[in-house]
Amino acid sequence: MAGVIEFLLFGLVAAAAGLLLRRKHRRRQAAGPPAGIPCMARRPAGEGRWRPGRVHADGAGPRWEPARGPAVPLAGARADAVRAPSVREGLSINPGSRIVACAAADGGPDVEIAVMALDLRELLDALPR
Repeated sequence: MAGVIEFLLFGLVAAAAGLLLRRKHRRRQAAGPPAGIPCMARRPAGEGRWRPGRVHADGAGPRWEPARGPAVPLAGARADAVRAPSVREGLSINPGSRIVACAAADGGPDVEIAVMALDLRELLDALPR
C-alpha cells in the first residue's frame, strides 16, 4: 500500500512540474527571441577573460552589452580580422565559433568578439570595416 501512495504522489509532482514548465515555455515563446547577437568578448584583446553578452546594432550605434556591467560602445571600433579560436581559447569559448578582432579608432583598448559561425555575417554587417 505504501508503494502505491508513493507512486501516486510522484505522479502528482511530475504532472505539476510539467504544467509549470509548459507555462514558462509558452511565456518565452510569446516574448520572442532576445534582441542582439549572442557573443562573448574580451577587452583588451588578447588579455583578460571572455565575458558573455550581446552585440546590439540599432540607431544608437553598435554596442556590446555584457551580462553584467555597463554597455561598451563599439561606434569607433572597426572589424580588422576574423579567425578561428586557438586550442587554449577553445576551452573558454565554443571551438566552433569565430573571433572578430576590432581595433578601436579612438586609441582605446581593442576588443575581440567571439560569435558562432552562423551569426558572423550579421556581426560583420553591424561593425564598420
